[in-house]
Amino acid sequence: MKQIERDVIIIGAGLSGIGAACHLERKNKNTSYVILESRKQLGGTWSLFQYPGIRSDSDMYTFGYSFKEWKNPKSFADAPSILEYLNEAADEYDVKKHICYEQRALSYDFNSIEQKWFVKAINPTTKEETIYVGQFILNCSGYYNYDSGYSPEFKGSDNFKGQLIHPQKWPSDLDLKNKKVVVIGSGATAITIVPKIAKEVELVTMLQRSPTYVSALPNKDKIAAKLKRWFPSKLAHSLIRGKNILFSIIFYWFCKTYPDRVKKYIVKQAARKLGDVPVDPHFEPHYNPWDQRFCIAPNGDLFRVLRKGEAEIVTDHIEKFTETGIQLTSGKHLEADIIVTATGLRLLAFGGVQISIDGTPFNLSEQFVYKGMMVSELPNLLTFVGYTNASWTLKSDLTSEYFSRLLNYMEAKKYKVVKPKVIEDKLYPLPLIDLDAGYIRRAKKDMPSQGHKAPWRVYQNYIRDYKMLRIDSLQDKRLHFS
Repeated sequence: MKQIERDVIIIGAGLSGIGAACHLERKNKNTSYVILESRKQLGGTWSLFQYPGIRSDSDMYTFGYSFKEWKNPKSFADAPSILEYLNEAADEYDVKKHICYEQRALSYDFNSIEQKWFVKAINPTTKEETIYVGQFILNCSGYYNYDSGYSPEFKGSDNFKGQLIHPQKWPSDLDLKNKKVVVIGSGATAITIVPKIAKEVELVTMLQRSPTYVSALPNKDKIAAKLKRWFPSKLAHSLIRGKNILFSIIFYWFCKTYPDRVKKYIVKQAARKLGDVPVDPHFEPHYNPWDQRFCIAPNGDLFRVLRKGEAEIVTDHIEKFTETGIQLTSGKHLEADIIVTATGLRLLAFGGVQISIDGTPFNLSEQFVYKGMMVSELPNLLTFVGYTNASWTLKSDLTSEYFSRLLNYMEAKKYKVVKPKVIEDKLYPLPLIDLDAGYIRRAKKDMPSQGHKAPWRVYQNYIRDYKMLRIDSLQDKRLHFS
């Protein structure tokens, strides 16, 4: 079996993986690395998903990298624009030559004698296996299953004579013209698809069991445009990024501190944009803002198609599928040629690999996460997990910066291994991701926990994390070097 050795093994060539490689090129030039990508192209989410209108629901000034400007005038960019940005970054820092495509990681085993990780990977096409050996693993594989999304079992779904589609497997040749389409879901995917296909289909219905907070934000940042005119491009990028980070932190704080006021404001704004479409029950959730993920409608596109009658929204429960559509518990029947189940993702910790130390299986669910990026008792491994209340890349950027500092520190001290250890007598486990969402509840048993206090607590706060990961000393009695 072929064996390849590098200092660092990066798993995944998506936003986090490419970013991590760029950081190594910027700050640890002498560190060798390889990027293992299970698919045939880079981009992760942004090349995998092909459903209409796929875009970022975070602004690109923070969703992009700290070291690379976002020059497109759109704040909420579509997938092709994000892919173009990713490719530009990969070319600028010459990281593409380090990517090994069609290399699906199967297992990670840490050898305590050699003080290295042995990663077994397989080519999904040829079935050829390769062993990659490295001192560190940067797990940038994301948090969901790339092979299949989540779709609940709907009674009678086999009876439906039309097309049943999950957005993760959107057919490239799907004909929507003059079709009746029902999109099941109330999250970001449904909110993206509905306005995008509204003009093409005969009728699109967004069917939701319960409403979500949706806010209309302009897709062009006027303040950002002025800052770009007034200042040099790099300085303008930093100022815009800082402005947007601060805004998201303040807004999240308001949501958690004054939930009733924020809820009233958001619902009132939705009502203004909906015209004759009632805000209750369609846009007045029964939970507080940011108990679940917040959704964005750029330029109010969802509200506009509903107001104009180009789409409709139904809040109800599904009784069963029929040959021609969906029967609801209220007695109403929705006719459909195509049903789209925008019902969420399947969380998959560490890409589903088998993790072991000296051949002994390692149980992630029994461990705690250190500073939101390392797992207790797991040596020389960092996992890249972004924010749920802000842009994903903000945290992955900080993780890369921390890893750069860690490499330099260990090289200076001649250390080979670093491992977090819980030293607290009582550390109470909390769910790793603090959102009351179905996809998170379903995966709880497979994920490590966060603790009730720092540094085991995941605070979802960029400023706090910036201090902890970029300023605070690396020396910590919970961090064991050898």
